[in-house]
Amino acid sequence: MSQPVYLRLAQIVGNPRSIPPTAGILPIGRATWWRWVKSGKAPKPVRLSAGVTVWRADDVQQFVANKAGEVTA
Repeated sequence: MSQPVYLRLAQIVGNPRSIPPTAGILPIGRATWWRWVKSGKAPKPVRLSAGVTVWRADDVQQFVANKAGEVTA
């Protein structure tokens, strides 16, 4: 059985304050991502510890694919 792959928030939405700034999978801000998570639009996070929140990569990829379908439809 393979290990699940997880993504941190900075990998999903990027980190404009890092040096150099990094782009994420989605061109949105942290607040938008969290708003989508809380409203149920985006996948639920997985808490690995008190200070580590991640998302399953498969869930995020499916979310991005669905969003792309909304834009082109």
